[in-house]
Amino acid sequence: MAGIRTEKLGLYLSIPFCRSKCTYCNFASGVYPAGEHDRYVARLIEDLESASAWAVGVGAHLPRTVDTVYLGGGTPSLLEPHLIAKLFACIKASFDVEANAEITVECAPGQIADETLESLAVSGVNRVSLGVQSFVDREAQVSGRLHNRAVVMDDLRRLRAAGISNLNVDLIAGLAGQTAASWNESLNGLIECDVPHASVYMLEVDEDSRLGREMLAGGARYHAGLVPTDDTIARMYETAIDRLSAAGLEQYEISNFARSGCRSQHNLRYWKRRPYLGIGLDASSMLRGIGETEELVLRSTTTDDLKDYLERAEPPKKNWLSRVEQHEEAWFLGLRLIEGVDPSEIEQEFRREARGMALAVTETAVADGLLEWSRARVRLTPRGRLLSNEVFQRFLEISSEKQTTAPGPEVLASRSA
Repeated sequence: MAGIRTEKLGLYLSIPFCRSKCTYCNFASGVYPAGEHDRYVARLIEDLESASAWAVGVGAHLPRTVDTVYLGGGTPSLLEPHLIAKLFACIKASFDVEANAEITVECAPGQIADETLESLAVSGVNRVSLGVQSFVDREAQVSGRLHNRAVVMDDLRRLRAAGISNLNVDLIAGLAGQTAASWNESLNGLIECDVPHASVYMLEVDEDSRLGREMLAGGARYHAGLVPTDDTIARMYETAIDRLSAAGLEQYEISNFARSGCRSQHNLRYWKRRPYLGIGLDASSMLRGIGETEELVLRSTTTDDLKDYLERAEPPKKNWLSRVEQHEEAWFLGLRLIEGVDPSEIEQEFRREARGMALAVTETAVADGLLEWSRARVRLTPRGRLLSNEVFQRFLEISSEKQTTAPGPEVLASRSA
């Protein structure tokens, strides 16, 4: 029987509650009665306490040592302080959380009460990701955000005063009404914040968001007609890369920038295919298992319906990846990183499986100007970063050429760091 590599675990907890639903949002989050918070946290605690038994039941290995914890959403900072304390107490009782573990919580500016901030600090939170999206007040308002620039600056001051200095700020390129000038204004605000990490996302038209549906229908609600063109959004993204680099924030992933030593360790585990357990609504997990002759990989996802989740009406969807699918993931997840991938390392892990087809895809993408060789590594070109989904799709098609016994894996594109 094949052995299994020894790795630590990352925990992701989905908190789907918001005070308002942003027009561009396509995640399983929304405005729910505050009374649901207690019930939801109780359900999370049940899942945390039963995680080991669940993993055994599905044949997966669940590491007990945790080195990253991430509370995303939604807006986790909306939870009452006593619920935050209960949640972290359960995490530490159910797993061995390392003393220096990276513990991140997503927060919305203007929605961090003093008592909540105290609870976060006491619970060991050492990193906060702020969903700013725009430092231009009008753009933030049109998008459904409830803050302004002054509130963001004050929250950053309060977080640092509480001892949380490892901070991330999100921006979105392509918001309704955004121009090159206003985008530079947002970049000015981000640089002025002097945070050690930033995430920049290009707006995507998605039928699961209100803005996306309106744009696809050719309507005018949510200022859909004022969304910049794809070419304009691409230029904004390129401007961000140049300006953030000049400010000392190095791009290390398609959407993420950091100062030295401040990369998001939790999100790195997604791109480097390290185990993580997702708890809560629409949460994904990646765990390893042991087959007769090879290591297996399990991907599972919980329901995105809050009622079904609370009532346990639908078990997590499970998919054991074939070796070909694991090989694909090694390529398209690794290519999200600016350093790219080392084909010899992938070949060592997969014993030359699908090697020829992967290198053929690589050479075609190199000829198309989407990938490039840098010493012994393959990485996306600047153009390839703009068209990364097209590149990843080429690698996903390897399994359709080799076999069709299992559905393709989920493409993990973290929306926040």
